[in-house]
Amino acid sequence: MAELADQAPLEVGKGRANATFVAVLLGMLLAALDQTIVSTALPTIVGDLGGAGHLSWVVTAYLLAQTIMTALVGKFGDLFGRKQMFLVSVLVFLAGSFFCGFAGSMTWLIVWRAIQGLGGGGLMVTASALIADVIPLRDRGRYQGVLGSVFGLVTVIGPLLGGLFVDHLSWRWAFYVNIPVGVVVIAVALTAIPSVPRPVKPKIDYLGITLIALAASGLTLVTSWGGTTYPWLSTTIIVMAVASVVALVLFVLVELRAPEPMLPMRLFRNPVFAVCGPLSFIIGFAMLGGMTFLPTYMQFVQGVSATASGLRLLPMVVGLLFTSILSGNIVSRTGRYKVFPVLGSAAIAVGLFLLSLLDENTGFWLSAVYMFVLGLGVGLAMQVPVIAVQNTAEYHDLGVATSGVTFFRTMGSSFGVAIFGTVYASQLGDHLGSALRTAPLPPGVSPAVVQSPQGVHALPPPTGPAVVHAYAEALQVVFLAAVPVGVVALVLALLLKEVPLRDTARASATELGEGFAVPAIADPDFELRRAVATLWRRHRDTALPAIQRRADLSVTEAEGWMLLMVRKHQVDGHTSLRDIALDTMVPSGIFEPTARELQGDGYLTENGDGTYEFTQRGADAIERLAVAWREWLTDKLADWHPDDDPGLRGAVDRLADRLRDENLHLTAGRT
Repeated sequence: MAELADQAPLEVGKGRANATFVAVLLGMLLAALDQTIVSTALPTIVGDLGGAGHLSWVVTAYLLAQTIMTALVGKFGDLFGRKQMFLVSVLVFLAGSFFCGFAGSMTWLIVWRAIQGLGGGGLMVTASALIADVIPLRDRGRYQGVLGSVFGLVTVIGPLLGGLFVDHLSWRWAFYVNIPVGVVVIAVALTAIPSVPRPVKPKIDYLGITLIALAASGLTLVTSWGGTTYPWLSTTIIVMAVASVVALVLFVLVELRAPEPMLPMRLFRNPVFAVCGPLSFIIGFAMLGGMTFLPTYMQFVQGVSATASGLRLLPMVVGLLFTSILSGNIVSRTGRYKVFPVLGSAAIAVGLFLLSLLDENTGFWLSAVYMFVLGLGVGLAMQVPVIAVQNTAEYHDLGVATSGVTFFRTMGSSFGVAIFGTVYASQLGDHLGSALRTAPLPPGVSPAVVQSPQGVHALPPPTGPAVVHAYAEALQVVFLAAVPVGVVALVLALLLKEVPLRDTARASATELGEGFAVPAIADPDFELRRAVATLWRRHRDTALPAIQRRADLSVTEAEGWMLLMVRKHQVDGHTSLRDIALDTMVPSGIFEPTARELQGDGYLTENGDGTYEFTQRGADAIERLAVAWREWLTDKLADWHPDDDPGLRGAVDRLADRLRDENLHLTAGRT
């Protein structure tokens, strides 16, 4: 992997770099938005297409496909080029969105949601990689922060947008809206994103990824179909469960022998990862499971519109964002993190129990308090798993450990929605049957009317109130059945080992994207660069003068910039002002006064052919600056123990040199 660390970002103009960022930001927004936008539309979708028992699969299919693609697309980007994979991902996502909007049955909607998830997974992973291709390391932390905040944004606006489309257009517009945005993304990407040659040909764990996909899909189907579509002891469920377990065992065996496994089994020897993986799974389980079925309660039981149900989710989202940001900042300042998943898991269990008390008589403010408690719990716990794993992973495992936690989180979301959906489908059938036997539908009214919120609330007494009560009872069991999951999370959190935080982990703790587990690339150099970019963003103002003092380099900012240009454009030790002019699109005469000043100060010497080269003093100054940068970065990464790992030592040296080259004029100007 060392070759990747040598690859500096392409030198593109600021306008092109910003255009690239806009393209990948919109791509990330599309992919993240489709995790939440359908939640408020689901009751109406079920009313239109039927298949209430398959409601959860509209979300689960997307998440499963996205999870599998995030494991593949980083490698494919290295193999075929990131620009190409980004464009393919957009096209796949748009095709899925288009046909989701045209779906005439629940089955076809689920199939196209899976296709959409493949594109969404590709967009999420390639977005971060493309930023690394065009944004200098010195600025990358700021751009990473914006990308991460997208996940917080869509948690707020996703359910609201879904409700607006349902109430004022159609649920199909929750998918059609992606088309015009995607066309803009493609147009900008084609012209702005550079094609970057990949220096390595990665080894892809096709067998491992296939086995985990089969195991995850099979187990999800077992939990989704068992007791609803098929009896638990039916041949179909038993065979599928056994096959899924066999696939899971084979996956473990394959990962033990794969050259570059998707999820190395050695990670589980790390007690922090062994706890944080399952903990991340449960957090995803509780968050998306709750967010998916709360709009169903609000629309069927409380009788509010789809838009209003999106607004009524805000207490949960506000609680989540508040404690996520608060806990991140406290972790960053104190270095202590174990208390947050402990408190968060307890709050999740309490919040799920409170949601199980919701019925048709629960008032707005009381239900808002219940949702706020669940949001507080998820927000307290969600920051820690990624931070703790990044804090303890060895350098060579940094990428796979981070991507592993992300994998568990997304799988938890998928299983959460599926299991919530199974409980909901089984309970709803029983309670609706009982309600309609007690209060039958009026003559001539189709039984399908009870599948839509509007139809339910149009029914006259006593049928209408009886059906509403049936929905309330079914959802109460859904949330009550999830309480033990919060208790398991609490037990895991109590087992979490607290290790003193590295400086990089403290810096990333305040990044909102870390809490939402932005999909990671399983490459240690990529993850190290991302950590250093965040670290630099935090320490930049104090680092520059400290490095300048260490280097004892007394030149102006303009002179420092010229030294950088001379070093950059050297050919056989010589640099032509004409080459600098061609690079910067500035007439070479503009540079002559500064070059003369450096010559007079003894840093440069002019040759007879009009080229410049470093004097011994100039070469020594550049080397002192290199040493100062390496010492500064080594100090900041001292808790990684780079001297004990030659690979990490080399990566740190290269990153220090890159930061020096990108900031030479700023460092030199601090005189």
